[in-house]
Amino acid sequence: MIIKKKSLGRRPMGKAKKVVMVSGGFDPVHIGHVRLFQEAKKLGDELVVYINNDHWLRAKKGFVFMPEEERKEIIEAFNSVDKVIISNHKKNTKDMSVCVGLIKIKPHIFANGGDRNEKDASNPDSSLYKEREIHKKLGIQMVYNIGYGGKVRSSSGLVKRVWKREIKKKKK
Repeated sequence: MIIKKKSLGRRPMGKAKKVVMVSGGFDPVHIGHVRLFQEAKKLGDELVVYINNDHWLRAKKGFVFMPEEERKEIIEAFNSVDKVIISNHKKNTKDMSVCVGLIKIKPHIFANGGDRNEKDASNPDSSLYKEREIHKKLGIQMVYNIGYGGKVRSSSGLVKRVWKREIKKKKK
């Protein structure tokens, strides 16, 4: 008998699963993301990771370090992750929210990492502000500061540090 990793630890048939969703660029994936996934998984039965696609990253950061399909494949390899979905943000998007994903997935809980908080959700300039309305409409519970140690690393910071080293090497 072959048992697939993703089928281990599932609830018996007939019982509804509590779905938890997290979202992010995860470009590149780092220890803070691992902790986010592990802690978010403990909040429910199934963890869905919604990856912001390459269009979203270019609109937000101006670059893509790792293509979306590579990020998806890496995140799928984590034991705490049950499903990975790539967002469908369009090129030059102005909508930085994950409202479409929330409507599609309809999780019970939307878990936000250590750098997101209730104050962000109350700020009309934050993507969480739009998402908060979807949460209210669909009855999704929002939780904040998920991931042991809070914001322990920054993907953008990691990439910038590497680029600075490379620039210094080229100047020598």
